[in-house]
Amino acid sequence: MTEPNRPTGTTTARTNAENTQTPENPESPESPENPATAEDTASAAGAPAPAATAVAHPEDNRRQVLYWRLLARLFDPEEQPALESSSLAVVKDIGLPPALLDPKSSVDSIVQRHPELAEEFDRLMVPEPDNDDTATAVAGKGRDRAAEVRRAALVSKVLLNVFSAGSGAVTAEQLARWQSDAGWLERALGCRPGGLRGGGGRPGGVSPTGTGMGGPTPDLSTLVPAIGPELGAIEADLVKRMRLREVLADPALAARLTPSMSLIEQLLRDKNNLSGLALANAKSLIRRFVDEVAEVLRTQVEKTTVGALDRSVPPKRVYRNLDLDRTIWKNLTNWDPEEERLYVDRLYYRHTARKTTPQRLIVVVDQSGSMVDSMVNCTILASIFAGLPKVDVHLIAYDTQALDLTPWVHDPFETLLRTNLGGGTDGTVAMALAQPKIAEPRNTVVVWISDFYEWQTEPLFESMAAIHRSGAKFIPVGSVTSSGRGSVNPWFRERFKDLGAPVLSGHIRKLVHELKTFLT
Repeated sequence: MTEPNRPTGTTTARTNAENTQTPENPESPESPENPATAEDTASAAGAPAPAATAVAHPEDNRRQVLYWRLLARLFDPEEQPALESSSLAVVKDIGLPPALLDPKSSVDSIVQRHPELAEEFDRLMVPEPDNDDTATAVAGKGRDRAAEVRRAALVSKVLLNVFSAGSGAVTAEQLARWQSDAGWLERALGCRPGGLRGGGGRPGGVSPTGTGMGGPTPDLSTLVPAIGPELGAIEADLVKRMRLREVLADPALAARLTPSMSLIEQLLRDKNNLSGLALANAKSLIRRFVDEVAEVLRTQVEKTTVGALDRSVPPKRVYRNLDLDRTIWKNLTNWDPEEERLYVDRLYYRHTARKTTPQRLIVVVDQSGSMVDSMVNCTILASIFAGLPKVDVHLIAYDTQALDLTPWVHDPFETLLRTNLGGGTDGTVAMALAQPKIAEPRNTVVVWISDFYEWQTEPLFESMAAIHRSGAKFIPVGSVTSSGRGSVNPWFRERFKDLGAPVLSGHIRKLVHELKTFLT
């Protein structure tokens, strides 16, 4: 074989690579088995090769083999024997189970057989904080290359199982396994299982080993800005490829399903075609999902302080309200230095009553197919706010027709069953229902959730501007999903910005904060 031109030192690098049991392929100097070194790049550019990087580290070659094997399996379902054998040798050598390389083995099954790996999968892909030690490691001093190879093997397993979803019909068991693996990916990114796909952080489909909460949640807007929507799209495709009606009609198969936003969307679209046992199982799945998301949202709502203290209401004279510091301070004049005793004439208590003004919350939700995440989240959120004292909540859903769902606002499950996803959007019909509900503008907040791709743009915007000018709080919302996904008509976005009511987009926590600020 003809050896390609290489700068001095590459013979040693190649020898080191062969020691890791990688396949020989000298014809391709940039192949995963014989990766290009810094000298190759420098030589091609006509620059002298730096002496410090003349020898490729064996562990670097091992890590590259694992990642090249990952890319090969993602883009080609056929196995590459050389990469498979080399990767197997690397995995065995570092003490990891060979099942990591089996695409048919779920992360759950591996963790059940090797519980010690659960802790390694948690926050596996969360970057280390920038500090002096990290900078030193990046410079090549003190790097734990063996740990990097181990991390590459675990990362490859999670990514391959999630993003290599295959094609053809999908069974309930396959969907459940994918949801479980996606949950492990979310845990590897520092999130709760289900959090990136719009589930509010439910533990469905993931084994109980570990919690996925080993540290603070990273800022995913900068870490992985598009992974949430992509996971949701993959899951939605799997649900569409599954014979859902047949699965729902079989109690054993239906029991394997894990509620998710994609599955709930499909159930809501198909609910009118279900009956009997299939319909009962569908309702059970929707109820489980609603309860799980409601628990997360209820916690977010309750975290914020409610209202300002009302000092006109006398404090309750109970021990838990006793203001000990103030009591001591006010009675210091009764201190007896001879007896070294403080005589208390009066006890002081903290005020706990808060001012609450009756408020009206009007939520208008676009129920077209593209807004299913917002429809589910806002329906649940409206029911939570409806449970707060002195908050009068009204809920309106619309496409080309509007439906007043206020009578069922306290029960998001019943509300969702009365929605009809799909169709066009005509916000003027919803506005006709919303405007008469604004009796006291100063005590009213109108939340309008839509992508604002409307048939009648000018008339609808003028009506919204009129609500804003009347003194009511008008909050246009482009997306209120758990992943922050959504798009907004640029025409409306610019005009809302000029109006002084910019479109609120992103995580549903933003809407929770806005509503709590106004209502309490």
